Amino acid sequence: MNLSRRHFVQASAALAAPAFIGQARAQAKEFRLGLITPAGHSWNRAALAFGESLKKETGGRLSATVFHSGQLGNEAAMMQQLQTGALDMGWIQAAELGSRVASIASINAPYLVRSTTDVARLVRHEAALKLLDVLPRETGTIGLGWGITGMRVVFSTREIGGTKDIKGMKLRINPTPVYRDFYQQLGAAPTPIPTPQVFDAMANGQVDGLEADIEFSWNQRFDKVAKSMLQMNALFMPFAPLVSGRVWQGLSAPDRELIRGLVRQSLDGQIRDIVTTELGLIEKFKAVPFPIKTEPTLDVAALARDFDKIWLPKAPQIAELRKVGAAL
Repeated sequence: MNLSRRHFVQASAALAAPAFIGQARAQAKEFRLGLITPAGHSWNRAALAFGESLKKETGGRLSATVFHSGQLGNEAAMMQQLQTGALDMGWIQAAELGSRVASIASINAPYLVRSTTDVARLVRHEAALKLLDVLPRETGTIGLGWGITGMRVVFSTREIGGTKDIKGMKLRINPTPVYRDFYQQLGAAPTPIPTPQVFDAMANGQVDGLEADIEFSWNQRFDKVAKSMLQMNALFMPFAPLVSGRVWQGLSAPDRELIRGLVRQSLDGQIRDIVTTELGLIEKFKAVPFPIKTEPTLDVAALARDFDKIWLPKAPQIAELRKVGAAL
């Protein structure tokens, strides 16, 4: 290569370098990911695992910073941020989504399944996943799958032996309309109280009990302000990792596919975590010792029919989910 030729190549490379660097920087992104669960909760651990995998797979070009414990606001506030693109990702409960879109509320219907193992199977089924298809149109977000909690239980500050004893209880529940209607059907008086205040509300008699999942209940030690726990085996609360539609549109097809795959991987880990640890947490309650009640002779079919009279007209997808649950 002669001198003039070498200078030409060097000059061309120098001119091209800023454009290449600019393009690489434009493709780099740090996702802000919000959720309401505390550090150490299985949802939060899965979110962190996703962020670590994303950074590793892209050599740091893409990364995620997790804001736990509602640092970015409650779920309603995070949904607004997702819609405007101010928040990149949010791991949002089905309760919040179901309050906006009735069809999604179908996954919160009681007695779809009766065990956490079957919850894990149901949320991976096509019938559950296709509920998320309406999200871009209805909420401006993209749903990437479902994660789970275990089956929810009722803690009572008075003796409770079965579902019939819920009648008349001032019960702190998740305020989603599905839960409200179900517990009102059982005769309870649903009482809205912010989650951080529930322990004190039970201790001072403001409420007679609460319904929650096992993981949250053990972390909060509600056994210290309750007399017994009833394993309802009726309800579970999944969550959906969401991406802002505005943010999603700006991603390349390969990056979208990578994010889908890594979220699915983290959800698989989170679901395994819940399934494998729930029995251990129940044993911890028993070892306290703390009374745990079950109701094997309950007429579940009758309760489901009564609930469906209210909700099937609003969320016909419940019928399909019941068929899937029965076949698991």
